[in-house]
Parts: sequence; C-alpha cells; structure tokens
Amino acid sequence: MTDRSMSRAAQRLRVLTAHIDRSPSSIICEPTSAQAFTYSQPQKLRYSFDTGLLTPQQRLFYEENGFILIRNLVSQDDIERFRKEFERICRQEVKVPGLVVMRDVAIAKSEFVQDQKAVSKLQDFQEDPELFRYCSLPGILKYVECFTGPNIMAMHTMLINKPPDAGKKTSRHPLHQDLHYFPFRPTDRIVCSWTAMEKVTRQNGCLVVLPGTHKSTLQEHDYPEWEGGVNKMYHGVRNYDPDHPKVYVEMEKGDTVFFHPLLIHGSGMNQTQGFRKAISCHYASSDCYYIDVKGTTQENIENEVSKIAEKKYGIGDVSFMDTWAVRGRLVQGERISM
Repeated sequence: MTDRSMSRAAQRLRVLTAHIDRSPSSIICEPTSAQAFTYSQPQKLRYSFDTGLLTPQQRLFYEENGFILIRNLVSQDDIERFRKEFERICRQEVKVPGLVVMRDVAIAKSEFVQDQKAVSKLQDFQEDPELFRYCSLPGILKYVECFTGPNIMAMHTMLINKPPDAGKKTSRHPLHQDLHYFPFRPTDRIVCSWTAMEKVTRQNGCLVVLPGTHKSTLQEHDYPEWEGGVNKMYHGVRNYDPDHPKVYVEMEKGDTVFFHPLLIHGSGMNQTQGFRKAISCHYASSDCYYIDVKGTTQENIENEVSKIAEKKYGIGDVSFMDTWAVRGRLVQGERISM
C-alpha cells in the first residue's frame, strides 16, 4: 500500500471514528439521490387510548371527527331479547324502579293505546337486568375502554323508539351536545355507544352528526322554537354553523356508533310507517368527578331535571349531581371517584 492510499484510508477512519464518538441524536442520515428518509414522533392522540383494539386509522378518524362506526357489533339474538323486553315494559307486564317512560308530544295528545306505539323512549333502565345487559356486553365494553380507560361507569341508558311522524315533525331530535346534560368531567373520558336495533336510514330518522365539533366547547342549549312543539328535555344548540358539513349515519341492525359528548348531533323525523329503535348507553371513566353547574350554560337543564326528580320522588332539594349519582353503575374495573 502506498503512502497516498494509506493517507486516504486514515482519513476515512477518522471520519468513521468521529461518527461513532458522537451521540445518536447528533447523527444525521443524509438522503441519497434515490430516496429520502423522514422521521417524526408518533402523534399523541387526545381522545382515545391505545388498547390494541382500534387501528391507527380508526383512532385518527375519531380524533378528527368525534365518532366512529363499528359494523355488526351486537348480535341479532341480543337485539331480539332487548326488543322483547321493551315490549313487555310497554305492555306493563314488568315494573322497573326508576324507569322513565317518555312519549312523543303529538302521540301523547291523541287517544292512548296500550301498546308500544305510545312510547317513544325508555330512559334510565339500569334496574332492568335484561336491558342493562346491553351496557355490559363484552363487545361494547372493549370499545368503550378505548375512550374511557379500564374503569368504566354506565351513567345514562336509553332505548329510543322513534315513532312515525304524526305530521307535526315532533319525531325530530334537535341538534345538541350530550355534555349539556352531564355534570361530570373530564369531557374526553365520556363516550356514548348507540346501537341500531333495525336498519336505520335518513327516511326513518338516522343520526346526523357535525364532524369535528367535538373539538369545540359546550354551547348554550334550550328548547327550539318549533311549530308543533318539542318533546320534554329535547334541548338544542342555540348557535351553530348551519353551513357546517353534516354526515347522516345510516346503519344496519347491530351496527354501533361511538361518539364524543361534545359532538353536535341529532336526528331527523321518521317519514316511514314503522318505528325506528335503537339502544344506547353513555359511559364515563370512574375517575371522573362531579362539578357544580350553577352559573353556567347547564343551569337551565339542572333546574328542569331537579324539578322532575322532586316531583317523581316526592322529596325536595334534589341536586343535579344526586340525580346522576343514583343512576351510575360500575360495569368494569374499579369505582374510583364517581
């Protein structure tokens, strides 16, 4: 080997040694003419946990839109059992403590018929073992955990029986944010599961959502000024962008949508002759805590709920928090603070 070649070898060795002696963070990989390498830290997602269930694409979709649709999540057999229990309750074959039976304002004013057609919604079915089974279905809870974490409370239960519209458009549900009804936080550890009990379309009043509105704050709500009236406690968002894009969430029987409590959503009127059924539950992490809503935009619903509770239970001074504390049920993990 010549002195010249030895000099070139020594130079290459010095360059290599210099790289080896540097810390890994100071080494820069230069792209070749054929390809370029880029690296960025994984995006930290605010609205979900990595439990290994949701794909990165699904987590990103929920992050950006505030909802995610999971197909064929609840079995046909389970849905049929829920339907039969609903009918038993409507026929008054079973009495459920604490259950709230709601009727469409237009139907309630007409001749009462002793069957399911008179009932538009069952609310707070936590004392009905058959219906409450929905809230603890393993298939549901494994998705709920992605949003609440492992300690899960079932806070609010509903079976919606949207009736054919009676001509006054009262079967509509105004656009709203579910957080308006909830005196607990943090917001991002609350999620709703909503399962179609039959095919749900725009014609029979599917959910309509405003994607991305979960990134905003809680808006002022009140009864909309609709001709023909509006159902009890169907508050709507006072101000929202009417030009905001809408998504109509059409679903097959057994499909389930999970959505954030700040997502603005509602449903149109049922323009068919049949009833549109869905079953749902709002969940919260048991690490959540109650807040005082006096002096906030939620004070109007607090006053309304408290008056209804006082009338229902025959006792005075029922707090908004109390009405929720008696309904919450632990369905997974440990009960921490709720």
